[in-house]
Amino acid sequence: MDNTPDDPVVVTGFKATRARKLTPAEKEANRVLAAARAPVEHGFAHLKNWGILTKLRTDPARATHLLRALLVLANLEAAADK
Repeated sequence: MDNTPDDPVVVTGFKATRARKLTPAEKEANRVLAAARAPVEHGFAHLKNWGILTKLRTDPARATHLLRALLVLANLEAAADK
């Protein structure tokens, strides 16, 4: 299934309960998901620090393209700093 605006896909991690512990495969799936989410969350943190999200006044569809481009630039900058 593709992630389209009409039918978005949300991937969430597994959650342990008191009665059920996570299996090793579920723990690994959570690690992979966290590794994929980290750069995106760092990018949003940069956007928040720059004040872009508080000053943005545009159509949400247009904002999505703008934010994706800004996240790419923020990740390139972060990679260059390492």
